[in-house]
Amino acid sequence: MATLTATAVAARPAPKPKKRHPRDILNWIAVHAVALALGVGFALPIVFVVLTAFMSDQQALTSDLWPRSWHPENFLTVFEKAPMLEYFGNSLLYSILATAGMLISSIPAAYALARLRFRGSNLIFMLVIAAMMLPPQVVAVPIYSMWANLHLTGTLWPLVVPYFLGDAFSIFLLRQFFVTVPQDYFDAARMDGCNEFQMLYRVLVPMTKPGLAAAGLFTFLYTWNDYFGPLLYVGEKQDSWTLSVALASFRGMHQVQWNLTMAATVLVLVPVIVLFLFAQKSFVKGITFTGVKG
Repeated sequence: MATLTATAVAARPAPKPKKRHPRDILNWIAVHAVALALGVGFALPIVFVVLTAFMSDQQALTSDLWPRSWHPENFLTVFEKAPMLEYFGNSLLYSILATAGMLISSIPAAYALARLRFRGSNLIFMLVIAAMMLPPQVVAVPIYSMWANLHLTGTLWPLVVPYFLGDAFSIFLLRQFFVTVPQDYFDAARMDGCNEFQMLYRVLVPMTKPGLAAAGLFTFLYTWNDYFGPLLYVGEKQDSWTLSVALASFRGMHQVQWNLTMAATVLVLVPVIVLFLFAQKSFVKGITFTGVKG
């Protein structure tokens, strides 16, 4: 009987794909009109930058949008004009160390604010929120003086070390994520003999990977595009420049050659876009989960 049923199912012709009516397509466009308009608005500048990067010097100064002839050698010229690989290494080192430092320091802080009850926890949480609202330019002078007295300006240490001491935005984001985990998991772990450290890294961290990925990506993208910090601390030492500082300097030196400037911009954008495409699923999941339940 089972054989006959399987034979009948196998012999049944596959359903034909449903043909979309033009009216359905128009309805879909009408429903997503705002999202499509925003997407086009965000994508157009990037498309313009990429197309200009492949133009000749003369055409880049015109209002043409499409290259008459393609010049991929512009990207090689950028490497000949400036040590972009060295700047790429500095940016990568800064972003990776800052992200690692943020995760190491912010996860325990967020866990304490989310799951532990102690006197002054609400006050500390309010201070974290207040720190988020404080512009970095306000405290730039005293902090720069401190690093200058330590003779560490001109290096990446003033940029990286603060992330190992906690990041206000990441603590807030992770705390909002951690409070969504049901208390039952912690009660069960405590009955199994886990201490607070074990509950944090054996229970909470595996359950909140999307939130950790979102916080890590936020930090990586911020530090990769950071211009103020690197300009303040390593602007006078060219060997320690990051890509953001190098790109601003490159634009100042080659402002007539917009094709080279756009090619350098594309080189700065590519690693971030590739990282976002690979981590898009975890990033969106973490933001959605935090926004819905936070």
